[in-house]
This record gives sequence, structure tokens and C-alpha cells, in this order.
Amino acid sequence: MSPTPADTTSAWSRFLVVAKPYWTGDRRRVAWAVLVGLIALMLLDTQLAVLINEKTGELTSALAARDEGRFWAAVRGMLWVVGIAVPVYALYYAARDAYANDWRRWLTHRFLDAYLGDRAYFRLAGVDNPDQRIADDVNTFTGRSLNFLLILLGSAMQLVAFSAVLWGLSKLLVGFLIAYALLGTLLSIGLFGRPLIRLNFWQLKREADFRFRLMRLRENAESIAFYRGEQQERHQLDQRLRAALLNTKKMIRAQFLLNLFQRSFSQLSLLVPFVVLAGQVLAGELEVGQAVQAGGAFAAVLSAVSVIVENFESLSRFVAGIDRLHVMAQKLQEAPPAAGIALQPARELKLSNVTVTAPGSDRVLVKDLSLSVPAGGSLLITGASGCGKSSLLRAIAGLWTQGGGHIEHPPQEDVFFLPQRPYLQAGTLRSQLIYPRTHADRDDEALLKVLDEVQLRHLADTDAGLDRKEDWEKLLSGGEQQRLAFARLLVHAPRVAILDEATSALDDANQQRLYERLRQRGTTLISIAHRAAVAGFHRRVLQLTGGGRWKLSKTPPPEGDAVTGEKLKA
Repeated sequence: MSPTPADTTSAWSRFLVVAKPYWTGDRRRVAWAVLVGLIALMLLDTQLAVLINEKTGELTSALAARDEGRFWAAVRGMLWVVGIAVPVYALYYAARDAYANDWRRWLTHRFLDAYLGDRAYFRLAGVDNPDQRIADDVNTFTGRSLNFLLILLGSAMQLVAFSAVLWGLSKLLVGFLIAYALLGTLLSIGLFGRPLIRLNFWQLKREADFRFRLMRLRENAESIAFYRGEQQERHQLDQRLRAALLNTKKMIRAQFLLNLFQRSFSQLSLLVPFVVLAGQVLAGELEVGQAVQAGGAFAAVLSAVSVIVENFESLSRFVAGIDRLHVMAQKLQEAPPAAGIALQPARELKLSNVTVTAPGSDRVLVKDLSLSVPAGGSLLITGASGCGKSSLLRAIAGLWTQGGGHIEHPPQEDVFFLPQRPYLQAGTLRSQLIYPRTHADRDDEALLKVLDEVQLRHLADTDAGLDRKEDWEKLLSGGEQQRLAFARLLVHAPRVAILDEATSALDDANQQRLYERLRQRGTTLISIAHRAAVAGFHRRVLQLTGGGRWKLSKTPPPEGDAVTGEKLKA
């Protein structure tokens, strides 16, 4: 279960963990320069708002006094101010949104670097829906962070500018305003603070869970269709939708009460200045236009000091999003678990007293395994399901370090892994062949020759050729996918190939042809397979017998040649 959101008093510190790097990192000069420009535009916009309020009061007074010359002079003055204010307003919001977009780009890259670096995506635990946090929560965070920052700065400018106007018109109104705003802010935080933030936090999580389940349905459509699993899938979707809708009901009730309070607070503020100033206007001590000007200033100052009340709904959603990004940022900053299995690059693969344990437990899968596989050699790993075969492969590949011992292996770029279910992207045929590289170091003729070797040349027999784009995982059968994965292996020509049931969907003829192709290239082979025919392509067999025990023998094993629990001599 994800952690519940922390109290609002620590929201600022959590915000800084996520936001601070943008202001202190490599983009700090651009970040601060653009922010200063935005503040300058805000100052200009605020001054123009003061002038518009002043001209509105002048227009009203001119009409009340029936002074035609004064009225048209005020109209001309208003048109000049509006002519400047409109482009300033548009430029400010365009610059603000472009700034938020740049921040989002930078912060998303930062999260992606940490997520993909050191294979954090493989070991990340305790964080639900990391994809949604990077794609959606970062976007929301940057947009709302900048919006709230500028709202606070704008409110401060508005407060200073209009307070001077208001103070000159009515000191009593200023005192009433301060008391009114403080009361509204305290009531909004006290009544709607933590409950609404907590509800928004869980809403984000439950909506993400529902969306993730829909994504899983799309990704596994064929398997679900074969199982006729629509009823079970619908049950799972209904559960997640029900949780999201139930939380939404609670939010609706909380929002209803907040709307009652906010609407009452804002509507009464329209009446207050006129009630306070009515005596002065009726006594002739204050012009009607001045009263209108005071009302506008009162509304502007009240909006500035009650910014929390007016924006509390979006602020609560914003704080909930901060919690989700803060949790992920902390997880990504955590150091990888200490490696119990020491890894060291070498020319040949060698395991010395390697012990592999199950993740999160002390259960031993393989104990004190020692063996070596010379360049061009081959090793088949067999055993019952769950005995630790795949875990041992992960340890050899450097993905699994729980346990002990020492593994020497060629550099990672010289090791290539083929899983039972190949990973295929939706993209061009060329991108499938050169994955994980982004640029091919072979020409098209060489790539087509590899497709011939795996009997998949027909995939390129279209006008697009190697640039043909498809959702290959849905287009190809299981056997075709495995042959395309073998083509990828042949393109990269690694020194060591690790195959985890990589030919399980192939017929015997295709399996023999592909294994023979690897042997001809002198590739070091390490395989997991249950089919007896695969043993013929390997010189030795490592059988895992459970409880950490193992047997190592030649293939075919001459009688008495088996070695138990000790290194097999070459």
C-alpha cells in the first residue's frame, strides 16, 4: 500500500525536494531570468489594474456629476490603459505557460534519468504506477507550482498597490478587511484542510490503478481472449472503478461544503465595502465614483489576502500530487541494495562459490556453485520449475545480486539476453532488429540477410521494407517473435548469449538451425530449456535439484562423470 500523505506542515519541505534542483541545477540561469521577467510583467499588469480601477471610478463620478467633458476624457484615458493592459496580460500568460513547459521537460528528463539509470525501474518497489507519476504528476506539479507561485507573488503586489488606494479612502474599511480575510482563511484551513488533501491523494492513486488495469487488459488482449477471461477482467475493473467512484463521492461532499463557504465568503465581500461607506456617501463626504473605486480596491485586496480560501480546492490536489512525486523521488535516490554477489569483467565466464537467494528472503536457490564456461563453450541449465534457474541467469547477467560469491563475465555490451517472451516495440522492423541500439551499424543488405537466416524475409517484402511500422507483438505468432528475437541476437553478434526458454515456441528444425548458427559463430551459450533436444547443442548440463543443490555433468553424461557440488574440470 502506498504511504498516506503527510500533514500539511511538511508540504513545503516535500515540495523543495522535488522543485529545488530546477532552480539550483544546470538550468538555474534560465529559470531565474525568466522568473524575473514574469515578475516584471506582473508588476506592470498590477499597476495597469490600479489605473483601470481608478479610471472606472472617474467614469462613474463623471456620470454622477453629469460632466460630459470629464466623462469623455476618462473614456480616452481608459482606452489607452486597456490598449496596453491587453497585450501585457496575453504576453504574461503565454510566458508563464512556456516556462511551465520548460520546467516539465527538465523535471521529466530528471525523473527518467533516475528511473532508467542503474536499472532502477527493475528494482523499484513500494511505488505504484510510476509511469503515471512521471507522465501526469510531473506535468501537474510544474504547471500548478508555477501558477501558485505567481498567484502568491501577484497577490502580494496587488495587496501593496490596492492597500495604498484603500487606505486613502477608508481606514475603517482596511481594518474590517484584515479581520474578514483572517477569519475566512482560518476557517477554510481548519474545516477543509487535511480531509480534502487526503481525499485528493487517494483519488490520484485510485484513478491510476483503474487506468493501469485497462492498460493491462489491452496489453494481454490475446491471452485474455483465449482464456475467455472477460468476466474476471470486468470484476477487476469494477473493483477499481468502484473504489475511485466511492472516493469521488466523498470528495463531492467535501467540495459541496467548501463551495458553500467560498461562495458565501466571496459574495458577502461585494456588499461589505458599500455598507461600510454608505454613511459617508449619503452624507456627501464621498463621491459615488470614489465609493466604486473603494469597492474595487477592497475586492482586489481581499482577493490577495484570501488567496488560500479562493484556491483551496486546487491547492489540495496540488499538495496530494507533491506527495506522490516526493515518494518516488526518495525511492529513486535510494542506493541499490548492497551486492552480495561480486561482479567483475573478464574474458570468460566463471562462477566461484556463488550462492543465490530469493528476493526479500533467506531461501537459498543455488549454493556454492563453481564452474567456468570457456569462450565458445556452452552450458544448459535444467531443473524443476521454481528451483532457481531464471534467478541464476539474472545473477549471471548482473540483474540479481542477492547472495554471495564471485562472478567473472565479459563486459555487459558483449552479453545478450533472450527471454522466453521477446520484448518487441511498436515501431519499424529495423528498430526491432537493432534494439536496444538507436542507430544501426549494419547496412540494410546485412539486416535483410539476417532476416533470411531466421526465415522472416517476408516481413520486409513491402514497399516500406525495413521501415515497415507495425505493432509486432500483436502481428507475429509466438514462434515468429522468437525468431525475430534471434535475428536481433545475430545482428548484435555478442560473445555470450543467455537464452531463457528462447526456443520454446519453435519447431525442432528451426530450433536446430538457429542453435547451429550461434555455434558456427563461436558464441558462448548459456541456456535454460526443458526440451531434451536442446541438450544436444550444449557441452555441459547444470541441473538444479532444489534446496540450493546442483549437479554438473558433460553432455551426454558418461556414466560416473557427474560431479556433485564441486567444479567440473575442463
